Amino acid sequence: MRMDSQDRNRKGYRGSFTRSFFYAFEGLLFVLRTERNIKFHLFFAAIVISMSLYVQITKVEWLVVILVIGGMFVIEIINTAIENVVDLVTEEYHPLAKIAKDVAASAALVFACISVIIGVILFGPYFMVTFK
Repeated sequence: MRMDSQDRNRKGYRGSFTRSFFYAFEGLLFVLRTERNIKFHLFFAAIVISMSLYVQITKVEWLVVILVIGGMFVIEIINTAIENVVDLVTEEYHPLAKIAKDVAASAALVFACISVIIGVILFGPYFMVTFK
């Protein structure tokens, strides 16, 4: 079944505005159940939050931590969506499908590296004082 723009714009498509939150929550649960990397990021998010509580970071630092953790989750969720759309379009190997998946995964890798750098800049001074 093909869905065109008229179907998407039709009143009542997929239900009400509040129903759309249910679909978004289903998507989040799918990612949490099926994606290994999101579990990895959850584990490290818990460590970062624990460290943040331990060293009592400032409100501005909390904002940075929340944005970095949230950004990582968003990128992983988008990466999962792209991978699933590519798999929907073709089940056989295609070089463009590989590029699409690799590029989406590279976005997560780049943001993870940036997150580590931010973590070192943010927590480095606290641990320099603690372990002096």
